[in-house]
Amino acid sequence: MRYFIGIDGGGTKTKCILVDENLNIIYQTTGGPSNFLMLGNEKVSETLFQLVKECLEQNNVILDNVGMILLGTTGGGRRNDAESLEKYFIEYFESKSSQKIRFKVESDARIALEGAFSGNPGSILIAGTGSIMFGKDKFGNIHRVGGFGRFIGDEGSGFRIGQRGLNAVSKEYDGRGIKTLISKLLYDEFSIKSPEDLITEIYRNNFDIASIAPLVIKAAEQKDEIALNIIETESDEIILHIDAMRKKLNENKMNLSFIGSLLTNENFYSYLVKEKIVVKFDDVIIKEAENPPEFGAVLMAKSFYQDFLTH
Repeated sequence: MRYFIGIDGGGTKTKCILVDENLNIIYQTTGGPSNFLMLGNEKVSETLFQLVKECLEQNNVILDNVGMILLGTTGGGRRNDAESLEKYFIEYFESKSSQKIRFKVESDARIALEGAFSGNPGSILIAGTGSIMFGKDKFGNIHRVGGFGRFIGDEGSGFRIGQRGLNAVSKEYDGRGIKTLISKLLYDEFSIKSPEDLITEIYRNNFDIASIAPLVIKAAEQKDEIALNIIETESDEIILHIDAMRKKLNENKMNLSFIGSLLTNENFYSYLVKEKIVVKFDDVIIKEAENPPEFGAVLMAKSFYQDFLTH
């Protein structure tokens, strides 16, 4: 029997599953964070080693029967960074166990896409702190829209909504803009009530700008003019992402799954985005993800292993 291990590496925890060659889930476990860009290769390798070791020991599986181990994590889409972790972990594992492994690193978005549609064509829209879309066409080609980061992109994201909300607050403080409910909500939640407070929090205390997005959404629900304008504009940006992906995939129907708290949670913003999708597109079908990202990782692991056998 051949086995595969899929790992979803996050900033707070890591999810790991062991499946057999028929993709039946044999074992599931979790470990600490595994964002290698933040924690470094050594720390992440320690976490991965313990997870893999647990999967094998708890199920009496020998390493020779594991076809491939695949990790999906932030930064894994940049090939140079991914190869650095691949090389380090393979050497780390061998030094600890005196056994060789097949190990690949991919982006967290890529495994989420594979999991959402069980390896079939479709598209995921990620809108949390940042925003990006990935799509897979009928030929297996991967397409991307957005993901240019907070300096020149991230339209429709929590960061962009929060940033525009704080900008509106700063204008109110100065008398350059009209009064907005966002200011009151900001004070109630974070005790920020003056230009000095705001500047200190943003530039000295590393304030989480995306954390303001829920306040902007709440203000929009209460018909605040500034907040409504922000939500309207940023939801339009999400629609532009979807329209661009439709054209890239060039399918009769595009299955779309949401990832990220902004759109998966029920709120004024997610309702507006879904409403605009229904009105504008008759070929976009919103679907719940069929499987979690870690299952997408084992699908990719099996695919890479099959490629390995044929080359």
